[in-house]
Amino acid sequence: MIRIFADAVLEGGGVKAFGLVGALSVAEEKGYEWKRLAGTSAGSLVAALLAAGYRSGELYQALEEYDFTMLTAATWYHRLPYLGPSIRLWVKKGLYSGRPLERWVGEMLARKNVYTFADLKERELSIIASDISRGNLLVLPQDLKEYGISPEKLSVARAVLMSCSIPFFFDPVRVYHRPSKQTSYVVDGGVLSNFPVWLFDQKNPRWPTFGFRFLSEEAGGHQIEGPISLLRAMFLTMMDAHDNRHIKEQDRVRTIQVPTRGVKMTDFDLDKEKRKGMFDAGVEAAENFFKHWTFKQYLAFRGRERGLSWHLHTSDSG
Repeated sequence: MIRIFADAVLEGGGVKAFGLVGALSVAEEKGYEWKRLAGTSAGSLVAALLAAGYRSGELYQALEEYDFTMLTAATWYHRLPYLGPSIRLWVKKGLYSGRPLERWVGEMLARKNVYTFADLKERELSIIASDISRGNLLVLPQDLKEYGISPEKLSVARAVLMSCSIPFFFDPVRVYHRPSKQTSYVVDGGVLSNFPVWLFDQKNPRWPTFGFRFLSEEAGGHQIEGPISLLRAMFLTMMDAHDNRHIKEQDRVRTIQVPTRGVKMTDFDLDKEKRKGMFDAGVEAAENFFKHWTFKQYLAFRGRERGLSWHLHTSDSG
């Protein structure tokens, strides 16, 4: 069948990632074959699994079966009211460990024989993270060179963990910064760029870049009970605020906006009905997007020259 080259940039949104998968399933049905993928936070998780060779159907099944409450499993810290979480936050810099997420992503990647970025042969993957010690946006794996980490040897699962480490919610990932000879704390990429749709831009694009992001219909609330919940609410509000920001018209023409249907990024106890609802919202958003989308219109809004070729190729794969 005919496959159409395209790049994809996926916004972060926690468990709202079901919406991303729904939208991606429509793009796959349209014949799009991803050449370069980028993502922030949960978007990095989906992008990594796509880069490893997963299809949207496989992703939905894996996400539907995964128990996200394992990410907030209680430890002895959490069994001590107020004091326990405070101690953990002081010692670990986060309320929960992100290791369960890293292990699960690692297991998923291993099924496709992907462990490091060197194992990604068919597609290019970029993961967005934030070095809050240096105030730098990181595009992984290439930006870790000055940290003494070889891009080829970097674990893809570890990069995903870096991008998904919501400040104060999950432990930051510590890496040694060689030039300054100090430890850097790396956290969720959404702190600096939750939707880097510009990442693959070039003067004369050979194929389109599609952005997949969320659009919140209404603001959600956070229950404030003490200083810990206050800090948590501050950062979750900051992360969710990315959903409602205005996007430029030239980016709107390449962006599929998925309604969140009231789902928050840390609704880890989301039931199967709501998971399916997010998936369906993504499907509907993508179907509406592709009804009127054309590459010619894309180039016009992007301010590029007309007459550029749109690369197609045939493939025997499904």
